[in-house]
Amino acid sequence: MERPEAAIWISDEWRVAHAMGCALLGWLVVLPRRHVEGIHELNGAETAELGPLLRDVSQALVEVLGCAKTYVVMLAETPGFTHVHFHVIPRDTNLAGELRGTKVFDYMRRPQSEWVPLEHQRDLALALRESSPFEGPSVER
Repeated sequence: MERPEAAIWISDEWRVAHAMGCALLGWLVVLPRRHVEGIHELNGAETAELGPLLRDVSQALVEVLGCAKTYVVMLAETPGFTHVHFHVIPRDTNLAGELRGTKVFDYMRRPQSEWVPLEHQRDLALALRESSPFEGPSVER
């Protein structure tokens, strides 16, 4: 069975997926297709694609969710997640002040009962694929 939430968009260099174990719909991760632990390890093709891809992912979230903007964060410090991955996080206009900035990571610490249901992730993934920044990308790789 296809899992669109795990592969919203794929190129030779990058994959875009919905974050796992998160209580915020639209929290996406942009991951290189190969294991890389630091940005300085990215090759030329990965580097060339990264900026436009982060812009396109952000644009798609604004278009589909109507968020005010996105946060883009790369830390790669959590045990088991030391590989490069960029969090692209929708920041709604109504997001409470106590959840703005890096405090938004509270959504990753919520109990499983608050996590975004898989069916909502799938619906969003399909809508993002149809948004103007991603019209026509292959997800068959």
